[in-house]
Amino acid sequence: MSKLLIKNAQIVTMNNAEEIIHGDILIERDRIAAIGPDLDPGPVDRVIDATNRTVIPGFVQTHIHLCQTLFRGKGDDLELMDWLRKRIWPLEASHDEESLYYSAMLGIGELIASGTTTIVDMETVRHTDSAFQAIAKSGIRALSGKVMMDRKSSDIPAALQEETADSIQESVDLLEKWHGHDNGRIQYAFSPRFVISCTKQLLTEVRDLSASYNVKVHTHASENRGEIEIVQAETGMRNVVYLDHIGLANERLILAHAIWLDAEEKRILRERGVHVSHCPGSNLKLASGIAETPELLHTNVSVSLGADGAPCNNNLDMFNEMRLAALIQKPVHGPTSMDARTVFRMATIGGARAVGLADQIGSLEVGKKADLAILNLYNFHTFPSFDVDPISRIVYSATRADVETTIIDGKILMHQGIMVTLDKDIVLRESDRAIKRLLSRTSIA
Repeated sequence: MSKLLIKNAQIVTMNNAEEIIHGDILIERDRIAAIGPDLDPGPVDRVIDATNRTVIPGFVQTHIHLCQTLFRGKGDDLELMDWLRKRIWPLEASHDEESLYYSAMLGIGELIASGTTTIVDMETVRHTDSAFQAIAKSGIRALSGKVMMDRKSSDIPAALQEETADSIQESVDLLEKWHGHDNGRIQYAFSPRFVISCTKQLLTEVRDLSASYNVKVHTHASENRGEIEIVQAETGMRNVVYLDHIGLANERLILAHAIWLDAEEKRILRERGVHVSHCPGSNLKLASGIAETPELLHTNVSVSLGADGAPCNNNLDMFNEMRLAALIQKPVHGPTSMDARTVFRMATIGGARAVGLADQIGSLEVGKKADLAILNLYNFHTFPSFDVDPISRIVYSATRADVETTIIDGKILMHQGIMVTLDKDIVLRESDRAIKRLLSRTSIA
């Protein structure tokens, strides 16, 4: 039996009491076997001395686009619909199997290096199996799915347009191949892009398949006022009302953004148990707006955090998202409206609840999966430490450069900044080759 002992750490548990303790963590295979001071586990395979280090639950990011990581820097200074039409859709349409694989690997490398251990990922229309291969090889925990776009439009490249039956069948095929892979580390999520790009028939079939397979649905809604106007013109309803009308608004739905909501939509989110993924970095860069996160949390709507995609952020860093989520609310709602503990909760156990895995991940407790990150907060920018809440130090002072070790499923995927399951030099080299190839297929400069 593989046994790993982490010794002498400050442990931010995020258990029900949100205890912060000093001691050791014993990991046996993929789970936490013991937590406490001066553990005596007998013989172990490896010891990590975590003196002057802080151990946290791995971050859970509930909205990511691995397929877009190659496009970092290619979608700057545009609003959502122009960003999609002029840059993202043409680039996604140019993907091949190899480019999608390295786009996913590039994003996963960044995520693991910055302490994210679980993601909810939305791919593009074609070649999604390549992204799943990257997820499988890398060791990250993920819910992912092929994006679905069956509504015909002159704005959408031909390579991203699909027939309803084909979209459904390809999604089901991927689900049956990958859902539950590696003892459940990989799960499938149906991923209709948004109402604008999907027919009612497709969305209702997704509703039924989600219930039948008991898997999540991951989509965008109410990100941009122009998007909402299009949905209202086509359906006579606002985004969330329409999703509720067709039966998609339930506890299996993860809704990215949800910035522009009226009172009825907020009620639907609360009463139906819909999970919202707040993406402050993306929302600011695309000038989409600032979500009413404090109100949603106050009324018991499930809200977690995500970085979105690299070309609208331009990073996948949860430290950045936590800090932004806290700061952007304070000028309007007051300095205590989004405190550090609220934000850290969203980044860990809140994300775990959104993906339906709160009994497995999101906190450091005996019996849970060993998904965690070890931070080095023994540095100029995080001191003094005396009588300062460690969570405040993490949210307001720490950066992704402070992540030394990332462990998922009990496996060390990065230690002392060195990646274990992917070759950094190969990923960086092949990513540059891939984006050069993709750009040659488009008119994007």
